[in-house]
Amino acid sequence: MAKEYSWYKLEEGRLPFAEKEISVIEVNGKKICCTLHQGQLFAFAYKCPHAGGIMADGVIDAAGNVVCPLHRYKFSLKNGYNSSGEGYYLKTYPIDQREDGPWLGMEKSGWFW
Repeated sequence: MAKEYSWYKLEEGRLPFAEKEISVIEVNGKKICCTLHQGQLFAFAYKCPHAGGIMADGVIDAAGNVVCPLHRYKFSLKNGYNSSGEGYYLKTYPIDQREDGPWLGMEKSGWFW
């Protein structure tokens, strides 16, 4: 079954301007981190799935991973895969670049949407 998303227009003034800068935005009442890597916008969870570290305080490495500031766990910006091997998964959000700017997709869940 294909995932269904609700799409939200992102405020461009709140998005990162520089490569590897991590910004925190609020979308539909949820804090989300955004970064630019190789000219592409990525969005991911605010907290690390391992110990709740604030991912906005982490760094983006040359390989395209966000590195948690607490225990240095690495997660792929593209799919949230835990590339340092601990077995965790970081929630990522799809970004759709449209004519009027970037939109972020959040999975629809529950019985009502």
